[in-house]
Amino acid sequence: MNVETPEYAPIRLSHREILIVFSGLMLGMLLAVLDQTIVSTALPTIVGELSGVEHLSWLITAYLLTSTTSVPLYGKLSDLYGRRLLFQLAIVIFLVGSALSGGAQSMTMLIICRGLQGLGAGGIMSVSQAIVADITTPRERGRYMGYFGVVFAFASIVGPLLGGLFTDQLSWRWVFFINLPLGAVALVVTTRVLRQNVRRLGARVDFLGGALLVAAASCLLLATTWGGNQYAWRSPMIIGLLVASLVLGMLFVLNELKAPEPLLPMRLFRNRVISLASSIALITGMTMFGAIAFMPAYLQIVKGTSATGSGLRMLPLMFGMVTTSILSGRFISATGRYRVFPTVGLAVLTASLFWLSQLSTHSTWLQISLGMFFMGVGMGMVMQVMILVVQNSAEQRDMGVATASANFFRSMGGALGVAVFGSIMAHRLATELPRYLSAETLGRVGGGSLRLSPEQLRALPPEAIQGIAQAFSHAIDSVFMWAAPIAFVAFLLSLFLKEIPLRHHGEPTSETLARESTVSPPVRGQELSHLG
Repeated sequence: MNVETPEYAPIRLSHREILIVFSGLMLGMLLAVLDQTIVSTALPTIVGELSGVEHLSWLITAYLLTSTTSVPLYGKLSDLYGRRLLFQLAIVIFLVGSALSGGAQSMTMLIICRGLQGLGAGGIMSVSQAIVADITTPRERGRYMGYFGVVFAFASIVGPLLGGLFTDQLSWRWVFFINLPLGAVALVVTTRVLRQNVRRLGARVDFLGGALLVAAASCLLLATTWGGNQYAWRSPMIIGLLVASLVLGMLFVLNELKAPEPLLPMRLFRNRVISLASSIALITGMTMFGAIAFMPAYLQIVKGTSATGSGLRMLPLMFGMVTTSILSGRFISATGRYRVFPTVGLAVLTASLFWLSQLSTHSTWLQISLGMFFMGVGMGMVMQVMILVVQNSAEQRDMGVATASANFFRSMGGALGVAVFGSIMAHRLATELPRYLSAETLGRVGGGSLRLSPEQLRALPPEAIQGIAQAFSHAIDSVFMWAAPIAFVAFLLSLFLKEIPLRHHGEPTSETLARESTVSPPVRGQELSHLG
């Protein structure tokens, strides 16, 4: 039985009230963003202590997989039952995963706990952005993007530094334990500032759709992670996983077409702007996350920096991203125009990835810093704008699932990017290491999988260190060389992105106008405040 869907009334708040709500949202966002940046500089040490570099991508993939597949469920539940409860639940799940990750004694345990962290992070990122859509119009939203830019700036700058500092001076486990006091503060603040009441709807949650989505995404990620490493690409295992992913994905779409309350309503993708923006987010997420994930390892293994030093060397990327994110948001708010930013941003991103693919063991810090800075410049002009484009084109009743869909495709692209580029790097590394190392030295470092931490590598003879640096440099070059043309595809798609005027409060979308010409107006009294 179909559940009657309410027509949502816009939520009007003063600037001061919006800032109070934002304080809680920014604390939650700080948790999720800080965890992404603080872990990156500790990854080489973690895999060296607990296992080999072949598991490096899984520490990232497990987090991205759960954070990606949980996003649609959070989005739908927040549309039905309100945002506050889901936002706080996501924080609690994230903190439990953080505590368990800090205490993990094996790589398997750490990967599982990272997955639990991702389950919470998916809700934090998705629901917080849906709340922003509840309390601001698309035209106003650019004005407030700067506040999230501050969070990204702080987390991006402090995260790698803290990760390196904890790893060098204390233990990598503190990169997870630091989340606990921050999360406690976030829970207290959000309890006080998000105090809206909500009337629950008698709707059934699409758990079957959620199970199909998780299964399809898991099969696809396993295939891309194992392909060319544990199994040959033409092996029955990889082919079976790819076929299973395709079949499960088709079943998911069929289920969504028939479900009373689908996790990802297919009607959203009849909107050409949403479909195109989702495709751009998918491809851009793949290049961004896939390329960035391995930069700290490059800096530590090839350039010989410490964990703290690699965090400092990543600052140009973060400065570029934060600067353009804030400036583009303010320009969009002032003019109502957004189309130029993803086009220019993706062109800059493509060029920067090609630049980084030319790095070698002899590259100067200026060359590396310029490449990372312009990568950040391109990223800052794309990702938040894609969220804004989707929200501007969606109905208010679908704001949660629309925001979730944009985050889902971006995160899914990131998970695929880490898995695919991780496979490319591991395959190239296994090929290059025997060229530069003797059989005896190759056995000491763990063969083609390089099972040593950066600290252990630096204890090797100088000729072995130089050989490993050469091999790893070639491997990371392959990652950027593959990422550049993929980013160029996103640039081509951005050329077809239609610019729709950003709405103010009370202004309907084009879909609303079309529907109201054929459908009677909704029954009065069905308005619902859905902040929760």
